[in-house]
Amino acid sequence: MDSLSGEFACAFHPDQEDSMTEQVPLIRLDPLASDHHGEAARMRAAGPVVRVLLPGDVVAWAVTDHVLLADLVTGKYGPVSKNWRNWTAIQRGEIADDWPLIGMIKVTNMVTSDGADHHRLRRPVTRTFTRSRVEGLRPRIEHIVASLLDALPAHADGNGVVDLRQHYAYPVPMQVICELVGVPEPWRPRLRALVDSIFRTDTTPEDVVATQRDRHTLLRELVDLRRGEPEEDLTSALIATNDHDPEALSDEELIDTLWLLLTAGHETTLSLIVNGTRALLTHPEQRDIALGGDEETWAAFVEEVLRWDAPIGNFPARYPLEDITIAGITIPRGEAILAPYSGVGRDPAHHGGDADRFDITRGITKHLAFGGGPHICLGAHLALLEATLALPALFHRYPKLSLAVDAGELVPFPSLFSNSTTALPVRLTEEGSTV
Repeated sequence: MDSLSGEFACAFHPDQEDSMTEQVPLIRLDPLASDHHGEAARMRAAGPVVRVLLPGDVVAWAVTDHVLLADLVTGKYGPVSKNWRNWTAIQRGEIADDWPLIGMIKVTNMVTSDGADHHRLRRPVTRTFTRSRVEGLRPRIEHIVASLLDALPAHADGNGVVDLRQHYAYPVPMQVICELVGVPEPWRPRLRALVDSIFRTDTTPEDVVATQRDRHTLLRELVDLRRGEPEEDLTSALIATNDHDPEALSDEELIDTLWLLLTAGHETTLSLIVNGTRALLTHPEQRDIALGGDEETWAAFVEEVLRWDAPIGNFPARYPLEDITIAGITIPRGEAILAPYSGVGRDPAHHGGDADRFDITRGITKHLAFGGGPHICLGAHLALLEATLALPALFHRYPKLSLAVDAGELVPFPSLFSNSTTALPVRLTEEGSTV
């Protein structure tokens, strides 16, 4: 257990401490995510509720037990806000605008709102981002997947190695969400760089400020473009709804809603495709089951990836509106609580003593990869559709697919939030052969 009792002085004001809080383990989270699941296991071992130390020695809390976390996000323990304005550290001026995590915290959209405001901000997206609209994307997603699979051999280096993250896992959801939202193709590399920056937790203060500025600029340009040249996309639909809705989104809310759609709409699916591919490449017996199975088998495979290696690591944040008690531990009003979604996916108390084992035949068990409660992910059905099309297509097209490095050499993506690898080098065929 990485208890850091010697760091309390830099993490707390003396008048905020009490004897009970001091007894709760304090664990420093690694911003490079160099041992993501090991860190999550140490958090679970430390207790069902722990304190965590974020970059800049900012203290938050984490609920490491699956059932307790599910109860927290549904409000069982009392009123808990998603609005960052209720974080006492921000109220006290302790969180600067160049803090590495600020871009995941300080936004104004449905994810960071409560009650009536949450419904107001979620409603126009729900109206336009419907299940039928997503299901109607199936032929387009199949075409994108097939085209990218055709192109993979051209991306191989001199040793026959392709970075599957860069040339498949990233462009599948990026192309889908950009077409859905209405982002012009020439803008997409710029968008991708901004999204990459927002999820990283190893950025410099200068990077943070620049990313916040540039993402506002890009989205303002998108709104202006679609207001003057509307098309059949979500941006145009939201603008049109906004023009006739008495509870219209403010300019800031519209921009941050588009930012949410674009970031969550491809980053999580990118990681899901990476993690799913890595899981099958490192579990040959599970690969055989998947390749010999039907659509239901592949759907069970995707659900097991979501449980075992969820694309979201630690998701911010909830702020109690009054002191709440979980598992006998009191979390004071206004403190930040992280949701370690990937960590609770391997909670043996909920998923059994073999929770660390990847097994697509275990039967679908309830996971929290898409969150829970009123803030459950609105785009879950799109992520599932993309993954259940992209992953089987990849393995059926390239049945000899293999990792080009040892699994232990894969470098984690440096993020407290996004759980995947910075690259996924593979060979499409057996070494020395051609496609």
